[in-house]
Amino acid sequence: MSKSRFVFDKFAKLIEQGLVSYKDISVEIVNILKSKRDEIVFRMKLASKEEVEILNKRISNLEKKLNKIKKSKTSKKTKRAKKS
Repeated sequence: MSKSRFVFDKFAKLIEQGLVSYKDISVEIVNILKSKRDEIVFRMKLASKEEVEILNKRISNLEKKLNKIKKSKTSKKTKRAKKS
């Protein structure tokens, strides 16, 4: 019950502050959920916040490299040998 109360309190604060537009509310909800996720990870002592951020950056860099490799492979066309 206290967890749902926390969420309702956050929504009430948002409405009180005048954040009415959908985009502002969605950004605030995402921020709230990210902070709660970080708290849970911290409580579980899986990894520090800095370690997680570093790993996320490394993963995104690897994904970019992988996408570049995939694009370069698909853009190369095979050449046919000429018959003599």
